[in-house]
Amino acid sequence: MEQDIYMMVVSPHPDDAEFGAAGTVARLTREGKKVVYVICTNGDKGTSDRNINPDDLAKTREKEQQDAAELLGVTKVEFMRLPDQGLEDTPEFRKALVRLIRQYRPEVVVTANPYRKYMWHRDHRIAGQAVLDAVFPYARDHLSYPELLEEGLEPHKVKEVWLWGADDANYFSDVSDTFDTKIRALGCHKSQVGDVPQNMRERLRDFARMMAEGQDFELGEAFHCVKMRY
Repeated sequence: MEQDIYMMVVSPHPDDAEFGAAGTVARLTREGKKVVYVICTNGDKGTSDRNINPDDLAKTREKEQQDAAELLGVTKVEFMRLPDQGLEDTPEFRKALVRLIRQYRPEVVVTANPYRKYMWHRDHRIAGQAVLDAVFPYARDHLSYPELLEEGLEPHKVKEVWLWGADDANYFSDVSDTFDTKIRALGCHKSQVGDVPQNMRERLRDFARMMAEGQDFELGEAFHCVKMRY
């Protein structure tokens, strides 16, 4: 079992974690905290280029995600390699998430908010809900997937869940010193954002300023933080 993992970031697709939490991840790893990534899908549909083969795109996006994670100081990236636009809330998917939670035993799990109103990528909704269910009650209870006990994976109680893309954010993370690192990490995803064009950089900076309104820092990332009570 892995030791001393502070945070597990569960990303529906390659690049979602960078948009949602990269500034926070960079700050935490600078502070010496260990962060692991779990990437649910292979991103094989994330293109408008009709000449790209989906298998080749999946390989490209995995390499891009690994590069971004290394830049951010992420300890480990777990690729589940499920099909893009194909996530389903199944016992098999949930069990795979529980296995990873019990293996890495993070204090905090971060993922996409499954309850975002109106328009939201379906994979984000499914991933977010499956992660919440995996954290509670399945990762906690020894009789959930008892075969995991035979693998030496004991129950684990996550302390907090942070959801990016929340309409009711209640936790604001200071990324003033790591915003540029976030942009560099996004730039690793060249199949998706190229070199991060200037207008996108400005939009992201404006959004980060908005997420820091009322705080004592300039740039922020916002989450809905759920403190678990067992």
